[in-house]
Amino acid sequence: MRLAALAIAALFSASPPDPVTVRPVDPLTVQDDDFARHRDPVEWQGLRVSELTFREERARWRLWRIANARHPKGPLFFVPHDNENAGFEAGLAAVRKYGGVLIAVDSGISPGDDGKRLNNAVDYGRPIDPNRNFDTALPGYAHTILADLAHGAWPIIALHTNAKGFETAGSRCNRSDPEGSGIISIRYCDDTLDPSPSVSKAWPFDDDDTVAFATRLARNQPGDAFCRDAMVQADFNVVQERVVASDGSLSNYAVLHGLAYLNFETLDRGLDPAELALARNRLSFMVDRAIAMCAPKVKVVGR
Repeated sequence: MRLAALAIAALFSASPPDPVTVRPVDPLTVQDDDFARHRDPVEWQGLRVSELTFREERARWRLWRIANARHPKGPLFFVPHDNENAGFEAGLAAVRKYGGVLIAVDSGISPGDDGKRLNNAVDYGRPIDPNRNFDTALPGYAHTILADLAHGAWPIIALHTNAKGFETAGSRCNRSDPEGSGIISIRYCDDTLDPSPSVSKAWPFDDDDTVAFATRLARNQPGDAFCRDAMVQADFNVVQERVVASDGSLSNYAVLHGLAYLNFETLDRGLDPAELALARNRLSFMVDRAIAMCAPKVKVVGR
């Protein structure tokens, strides 16, 4: 824990290069697709919501910060992509249950782009993937998202959804599988990602696209990744990620800065309320089990 404290102190030793505007907002009136699904005042009791806006280099950014006012000490939950709706659902439930803070990136800072994966609010060049922008050359972005670490938030828990299957051409295994998208599957492997599949395939790991990431430095052993051994022993689908140099993701950034980090993924099932709840529940299961196993100082504080 002392090493983690030193890593956090080093991370925040310098101020962000650009000012961040913080504006308290009423979650019942926020014009955003995620908030529109939650118009019951009961859901927001004890929570404080702020809009964080800032500019860095060629991009403008808007983040939603949802904090448990009664229990500010808890995990730092993070939803990097505005189209990862089940991630927002699971994060909102988790910050009520465990305290702490949820940070969600809002692509709607660019008019007409609410609910999209990428940030189109750029002055020039291509849109930016919010989970490929953790770069030491752009310190303000990481500093703003991770600011609550300096006030005791721990651990970082990222919440994602993904497309079904994987691009088989890039995999070293299971290349005869039906063609899918991306690389997020327990059946995908390459020089960086090494799968440790669930043996029993019990729910929620009956789904190959429901996985936990355990990230480590290349010079270390798989068991050095935060919570890796516990998740493998608990029969999770665990993708073991080996990091040599950063790809700009939070998983890489966290391990390179010595920060305790968990990343949970599940299949995007769309916006039908029943399907959205199914995806949320898979993420919530992983959050609950991992916190119980690997973050015992984090207590249940709400429903």
